[in-house]
Amino acid sequence: MNMISGNIVDVRNRRIFKGEVHFEHDRITQIIPTEKVEDQYILPGFIDAHIHIESSMLVPSEFARLAVVHGTVATVSDPHEIGNVLGVKGVEYMIADGKKVNFKFAFGAPSCVPATTFETAGAEITPKEVEYLLKKPEIKYLAEMMNWPGVLFNDQTVYEKLNIAKALNKPIDGHAPGLRGEQAEAYVKAGISTDHECFTADEARDKLKHGMKIAIREGSAAKNFEALVELFSEAPEMLMFCSDDKHPDNLVEGHIDELVRRTLKRGYELFDVLQAACITPIDHYNLDVGALQEGDYADFIIVDDLERFKVQATYINGIQVAKTNQSMIEVQQSEVVNQFNCDPINVDTIKVKVNASNIKVIEALDGQLITNCIIEQAATDEHGYLQSDTSKDVLKMVVVNRYKNAAPALAFIKNFKLKEGAIASSVGHDSHNIIAVGVNDKSICKAINLIIKEKGGVSAVSNSDEAILPLPVAGIMSNDDGYKIAENYTAIDKMTKTMGSTLNSPFMTLSFMGLLVIPNLKLSDLGLFDGKMFKFTSLSED
Repeated sequence: MNMISGNIVDVRNRRIFKGEVHFEHDRITQIIPTEKVEDQYILPGFIDAHIHIESSMLVPSEFARLAVVHGTVATVSDPHEIGNVLGVKGVEYMIADGKKVNFKFAFGAPSCVPATTFETAGAEITPKEVEYLLKKPEIKYLAEMMNWPGVLFNDQTVYEKLNIAKALNKPIDGHAPGLRGEQAEAYVKAGISTDHECFTADEARDKLKHGMKIAIREGSAAKNFEALVELFSEAPEMLMFCSDDKHPDNLVEGHIDELVRRTLKRGYELFDVLQAACITPIDHYNLDVGALQEGDYADFIIVDDLERFKVQATYINGIQVAKTNQSMIEVQQSEVVNQFNCDPINVDTIKVKVNASNIKVIEALDGQLITNCIIEQAATDEHGYLQSDTSKDVLKMVVVNRYKNAAPALAFIKNFKLKEGAIASSVGHDSHNIIAVGVNDKSICKAINLIIKEKGGVSAVSNSDEAILPLPVAGIMSNDDGYKIAENYTAIDKMTKTMGSTLNSPFMTLSFMGLLVIPNLKLSDLGLFDGKMFKFTSLSED
């Protein structure tokens, strides 16, 4: 029998009292009020209500090793990144690797693999395979239904997946950026119960009134906290916190604990905030996670006070997995699985001409996944080929199919502000083809070829240097020590900024420039894509 004493923060019953928590094996056996206790606070652990573990560039066992330091005991994790590369095999890889450590991964069955028919993915997950996955006890929900047009227009395959989830009594996650009014209502009525893609409070209110829960997202690229935090004064019981995508350097710095602190500093009620961070995900997804009640799993954290929320210890299943600023989870041996089948490219393959004086340009927005479509004057070389124009910050972008040899797709993008060289990544949502942006063709090719040589990674090429962080697991994750990966990622991110980029997270932003399911203008390996009209478009101004 084990015992820890302190000020017990009972979130379910909205009270704080001095007491002892007794636990044996993986369960809390007794919670006893008493006056003589340690000067500390005991509360349920934090839960990330929507995250793609792959975005951390770490395999699940390493993600857990870093996350527990911040009081995270569980994640609701959509493995559709690796699903797009390896299909069901990839999802099962994530489950198996997560089981190597004492952490509670609640994985979902990817609903949209491939995400669209307008890009080349490495795999497909069929309705039968969705059913196979949803029947697994480790799969707690149907992951984000990105094909909202398919929901609204009664796509047969979409509804087959939705109905499978309903029949198995598993919740369905949403993904419906910008959906309002009757469309939002129809989307919710299809059985979809959450959304993490709201950009404004009014959009969220539109979905809340139809019974949808809102996950307030603050990730490495998309940051919606400031826009949505006011909802705590209106519908706190319907809110959760999530990262969606979290790069390794940011994970070292903090996780859901950061959002708890930020929300409390705004003056919102303690129990409302902790309800969102600790309890609502348990109830919504039926998670096997304790909420600090007798008979619950012994999952809890100890913090110094209820303002700083400095995590002093994290317990999962009654076992301590972290102490102050230190993980107690050991590094695991994780195998490498991958699918990477393209040859190096050369500058001749990324030349392009247009018979127009103006071209469509993707305008990247820092801290957002959406982009704008703007018109810029075309810059050309002496042979008439389009080229980057650093004076206007209009740079060439290239997407290369990594699953087979094919002609690269080309576009131009604004707001990366590179003054030299190029950057590239095989983390390219959602199909994870290679995506690159740079000031000249030679640098772009070199950055891409560094990734092809390693069969995955993020790379940077300057006038005087080159660097790559290899990601050998599915071309999107490393199986190395998570803290080492975070350090190496910080270094290559810093290099990118010395090359001129002013984006908060250049590689994270780059990875979303091929995400077709979020408007307005994106680039897949098959061409320039209009996310509003949901069809391909020309590079030249119409």
